[in-house]
Amino acid sequence: MAESDVRPRPTTWATAPNRRIVVGSHTLVYRDLGPASGVPLVLLTHLGATLDEWDPRFVDALARDRRVVALDLPGVGGSTGRVPGTVAAMARSAEGFVAALGLTRMDLLGFSLGGFIAQQVALDVPGLVRRLVLAGTGPAGGAGIDRPTGGAYVYWDMARAAMARTDAKEFLFFPRTPTGKAAAEAYLARLRERVMDRDAPIRLSSFRRQITTIRDWGRSEPQDLARIIAPTLIANGDHDRMVPTDLSHDMHARIPGSTLIIYPGAGHGGVFQHVDEFVDAVRAHLHTDS
Repeated sequence: MAESDVRPRPTTWATAPNRRIVVGSHTLVYRDLGPASGVPLVLLTHLGATLDEWDPRFVDALARDRRVVALDLPGVGGSTGRVPGTVAAMARSAEGFVAALGLTRMDLLGFSLGGFIAQQVALDVPGLVRRLVLAGTGPAGGAGIDRPTGGAYVYWDMARAAMARTDAKEFLFFPRTPTGKAAAEAYLARLRERVMDRDAPIRLSSFRRQITTIRDWGRSEPQDLARIIAPTLIANGDHDRMVPTDLSHDMHARIPGSTLIIYPGAGHGGVFQHVDEFVDAVRAHLHTDS
């Protein structure tokens, strides 16, 4: 069961404590902030990311008037266990977490790998997801998903970042233009704003297992995305090197009634490069009782 909720609810990402909840054989770490009432928004994050990779500017803006919950799945950050070997298994872990929190209805936002998982949850338990946001992501079997998760991009950009003594996301998420470099610097500075109770870094073995899972997702059979009944917002940059931008257009064509936003001059991290515009889009998308 979850830790006690008697304490006043935090209102900012920088002050939200790491909480823990037992889900099956695992103890999962999560953060929970914003008002307790209303439909909560659950966040699922990207390859190699822990809780500390969420942009505080984005989370705080959403948490002003809604409950926001973000978690580490098994084997990630401070959560125990091993990274699940398939996206379907990751989705089951997320579904178990939501059930353990006692949630029967939620909005769901998945970024990159988190977007793969979010699609699967929406297909597995359609009545659970009220509204869906898919950012910097693509469908099962999407052309090119298996390519950038090999040595071509991730490991090369990690090496470049190590030589430059910076975070690999500076190269992976943002274009090497003056605007992109400035956005990367601002984004990475925001990630460092939280000082207290930082999450544990992901282990290399967990990171490698996630890469294998992503590669297999890219090589798997396409799913029937027309079965997603939750109103869906899809967003990406116009030049995503990690999950090709064409796949955002593909999902838009296949998910009935979906909305597509492509941010100019941006890459995989386009939703954080254009964070204020993305916040406005997400708030508008979620601001409904339907």
